[in-house]
Amino acid sequence: MTSPIAPLSVREQFATEPGLGAGNFLDHAVRDNPHRSVPVIYTHGLDHHGRVTLRGHSLLDLVRLRDRYAKWYRANGVRTGDPVGIVVAEGLEPLIHYLALTALGAIPAMINDALRLDVLLRYLDHVGVVGVVADDTTRLASAYRADPARRPRFLALAAEIQAFDDAAATLPEPYPYRHDPDDVCALIHSSGTTGSPKATILGHRSFWDGKQPRMTRFPAQPYDRLMSLMPHTHAGGLSYFLTAVLLGLPTVVMSDWRRAVVEPVMEEFQPTMLASFPRTFVELATGDLPVRGAARVHSWFNTGDSAHYGHIRRLVTLGERPAGLLKAWLLPEDRPEAAALPGSQFIDGLGSSEMGMALFGGLTTPETPRNDRCVGKPQEAVIKAAVLDEAGAELPDGTVGLLGVITPSRTPGYWKNPRLTESFELNGFWLTGDVARRDADGNYYHLDRTVDVIDTLAGPVYSLPVEEVLIADCADLVQDCSVVGVPAPDGRGQLPIAVVRLQAGAAAATAELVLEKANKELTTAGLATLAAVVIAEGPADFPLGPTGKVLKRELRTRHAGMFG
Repeated sequence: MTSPIAPLSVREQFATEPGLGAGNFLDHAVRDNPHRSVPVIYTHGLDHHGRVTLRGHSLLDLVRLRDRYAKWYRANGVRTGDPVGIVVAEGLEPLIHYLALTALGAIPAMINDALRLDVLLRYLDHVGVVGVVADDTTRLASAYRADPARRPRFLALAAEIQAFDDAAATLPEPYPYRHDPDDVCALIHSSGTTGSPKATILGHRSFWDGKQPRMTRFPAQPYDRLMSLMPHTHAGGLSYFLTAVLLGLPTVVMSDWRRAVVEPVMEEFQPTMLASFPRTFVELATGDLPVRGAARVHSWFNTGDSAHYGHIRRLVTLGERPAGLLKAWLLPEDRPEAAALPGSQFIDGLGSSEMGMALFGGLTTPETPRNDRCVGKPQEAVIKAAVLDEAGAELPDGTVGLLGVITPSRTPGYWKNPRLTESFELNGFWLTGDVARRDADGNYYHLDRTVDVIDTLAGPVYSLPVEEVLIADCADLVQDCSVVGVPAPDGRGQLPIAVVRLQAGAAAATAELVLEKANKELTTAGLATLAAVVIAEGPADFPLGPTGKVLKRELRTRHAGMFG
């Protein structure tokens, strides 16, 4: 069977193409990849026997879908610069809406459909959408009936667009829209783990900046296949989709991140790479490992929050690394090629929608010594990275401070909120919202989100290194955990506590037993000990946001009176 992967000469052209960007990457791929009619993007489902089915879509198929959707939007009055809310389930569908709207020069506001209704309505109001497309409009329609002045121009079912007869519909001239470098291509909301979701702008050029090395350095051999578990309404999913389309890399776009759905698709698709937020890696690393599904995996790509060593070390025992494996774009270009080896490599990328991509990348293999919270060195897109104090002065190696980056890939800012944008800018750097330190070799260590640092009377406690110890060194008891700060008994400062999900085989373990073991291991590691452990009895005790991140703000509020 013909491989859909673009020839190296085409990929080299993409890496230097001045007009290419987030708004027109599909058109460049269709124009220059000679394998444009070969299936490249796959969706998944189940047949009537419950067996996994895969459906392939070529680049030409994507264009046909995009154009049909674009005709519907055009017929419904969407014009250049109009923001449109997209509230559909994860998978390929939101990406087709993205392609259709950007082809019209409109602005897709990509929204995770797991957002709570009141949060969703506030977000749509803030963006000022001219219309909303959703899988189910019932709750939205009811809310707008109660306040008709807030209702956008149209509120449409996604199924209506899928069934649209476009025979008599037209597209504007010129089409597709010709983007300028500074054009807004999408609005991507933050996870909302620290409060109301922020509307991050993705620019045509800035969202493409930094991804050029992927065209020649991302693994793209004839045997390579990518499984994308990123939420595709978020920047991570869009980033991997853009990469796959330009490379012609066979990719299954997942619509569900839970292991019960993921593992059967892995077994059918046999990926060599899997990209996800940490949420799926936690599940895949828990219990019996997915040996059959991961038989050919050579690389795991993580972005968003950093993953934990206790989970990573299990995953890298799976799969195989073929001889001559192309090194990931996150890793130094001069790394020597390795011979074929058992096991896989885990690339732990630290990035965000605001950074435009993962700007740091730590590598773990079965041979790598443990190095908790190390996210490696900045990759090529970073002009400069530094650890800063509150005034923006650069701190010496070994000192903990605010992580800042200077990079062309960063967001132009937050939609209709210049004051919020300015709050993340300091002395020419973009503040990532993270607390970090750098060692003498130039490696960065991600210690916490700035809002999650625990302020004790003895000094700050960083939650992520504490979580590392619980997950890796108390693995017989702890499957996953979240460490937060709650008020001390006298109201002076905070105390660290851990909310813990137990391993299946440790269901009878008490909070006292886990606390005793955790504090013994934390003392050995030279870290602050915990004041208490809370056992999460079910999902409600371990709340996750729409992207699968633990909602630490909810845990802080829920347990604020623990010592009161």
